[in-house]
Amino acid sequence: MRNDGNLDDPNGPAGRADRSDDIPSVDRSTSIPRSLVSLGSLLTRLAGRGNPLAARPGRTRVAVATGAVCCLGLVGVSVVGADPAGEPATPDQRAEIAQRAEADAASRGLAREPVAPVTGSPTPESSPSPTAKPTATAKATAKRKAKPTRIVPVAGLDQAQMDNAKTIVRTAQKMDVPRRAMVIAVATAMQESNLYNYASGVLPESQDYPHQAIGWDHDSVGLFQQRPSSGWGSVRDLMKPEYATRQFLTALEQIPGWQNLPLTDAAQAVQVSAFGWLYAQHEWRATEVVDAILA
Repeated sequence: MRNDGNLDDPNGPAGRADRSDDIPSVDRSTSIPRSLVSLGSLLTRLAGRGNPLAARPGRTRVAVATGAVCCLGLVGVSVVGADPAGEPATPDQRAEIAQRAEADAASRGLAREPVAPVTGSPTPESSPSPTAKPTATAKATAKRKAKPTRIVPVAGLDQAQMDNAKTIVRTAQKMDVPRRAMVIAVATAMQESNLYNYASGVLPESQDYPHQAIGWDHDSVGLFQQRPSSGWGSVRDLMKPEYATRQFLTALEQIPGWQNLPLTDAAQAVQVSAFGWLYAQHEWRATEVVDAILA
């Protein structure tokens, strides 16, 4: 706070004669802004003093110093009051009043600081990305295809024989025939071709198709040794295990009461073989094979 050396100093250069004491205090206060009056009143009350700007008996000495605070236009005012005896405030009182004035100005300055607007809400870190791609493990699992399993041979058969027996059973399932028909068909193929797909030496054409052995029993071909000359079908079709099975089962179903016939009689009724009694010997093996395929 600026001190010009003659404010409220009776021993100053101008002495008491320089003061216009005849002007009441209330008149002098009219030249002071209202904000300064309010601030001065607050500071005076905090200091335990009366309002120095109000008219009261005795000589009241008021020192007002104004200072411009950068940008905020705050005015700091220090009011020094005197008691009725005319004694000035002590240095401790001046320091306390100045500190409170600075604290009040600082608090108002902080309240006016701009606050940055919030432009958006943060995204939680735990939120999954909508563009997340499947992992490599998921892709590998999706591309993996189930491989067809091969049934382990049973009843003394090799893998080629077991695969042919599987074709007979699967074809019978597609035709929705009972399990008994499957056993009869497998037993018949065991007797006729030993469960191998035969071509015929008499029919060179039959050797142009996939086969596993060659026989010489007239024009008999395939798993059931069916003869094209007897009307079972073409050479090309009879060399297909699935087609040959369909032909056999279709003929079996046309025999009245075939389900109740002994296996030998049912097979012989279809094949009309010169050795019809031989089919029975394969029944137990055929049953074991069918059970293994259906398991």
